[in-house]
Amino acid sequence: MLTPMFNVLEGKHTKIVFPEGIEPRILIAAAKLHAEGMVSPILLGNVEEVNEMSKKCGAYIDDVTVIDPENYDGIEAMISKMVELRKGKMDRDTCAKALKQGNYFGTMLVAMGLADGLVGGATYSTADTVRPALQLVKTKPESKIVSSAFILVRNNEKLVMADCAINISPDEDAIVEIALETAKTAKVFGVEPIVGLLSYSTRGSGKGEAVDKMANATQRLKAMDLDYPVDGEFQFDCAVSPVVAQTKAPDSDVAGNCNTFIFPNIEAGNIGYKIAQRLGGFEAVGPILQGLNAPINDLSRGCTAEEVYKVAIITAAQKYI
Repeated sequence: MLTPMFNVLEGKHTKIVFPEGIEPRILIAAAKLHAEGMVSPILLGNVEEVNEMSKKCGAYIDDVTVIDPENYDGIEAMISKMVELRKGKMDRDTCAKALKQGNYFGTMLVAMGLADGLVGGATYSTADTVRPALQLVKTKPESKIVSSAFILVRNNEKLVMADCAINISPDEDAIVEIALETAKTAKVFGVEPIVGLLSYSTRGSGKGEAVDKMANATQRLKAMDLDYPVDGEFQFDCAVSPVVAQTKAPDSDVAGNCNTFIFPNIEAGNIGYKIAQRLGGFEAVGPILQGLNAPINDLSRGCTAEEVYKVAIITAAQKYI
């Protein structure tokens, strides 16, 4: 799954910051990343405590950068920059207090160009990862929202699904943006995107605002000069089964062949990827955050060290798309 990203990252030593530097799963992943040499981990936490925990869990991090937010030489410049980025929404004292927290400190390293990306969330919520990112790194100029995608892997098969974790009920504009960003994510994983916009309707077989939203978004995407195919609105069976597609959308080259799926809302997306994971035997990797000015990704609090490692590789590769 990670081979396309290894090719992208070779020789670049991309700096990825881990706010939870004392967490054993983070330490084990960081040691592996450092040993391979493609990603340069930056661990946050008290240096003595991080080193002590690394010995307990057998993670060799002697040459890995460890930064203690409580004793950082550049803190005054960081505070000033954060005050500037928050534009009156946080005063100097509030910024100084926030920067004692690993999530804010780590995000500021990214915002100041001292790290290329961030991976957090092994011990705190998605909101605690996303909030500092939105406040400090912010969205790309062409993006209005942050969205998420999951990569589903089963043997040599890879599928991409979005948005399954962030936007509750995206409007038509958001659906278009999610589709564009998800196609970019697919390419990071070596997937040539064939994008299907999903609904409970295929080509107007059902009625309702949700159907209109997906149909209109499809037409807007098809009018763009994209280097990958897009079509919809499709029911899921039509999107993945060539037999069903011959009946429901016989004029479509996309129907029956989709590998990148855009859901109409978070309920459908979250349920959909979990069905694929639990009943379909797919490994689910994500959520991969999309639309930010720099790569920042969230971990599940139940993640393993191997999952931390994979998300770090993905995060580093996102810098180059």
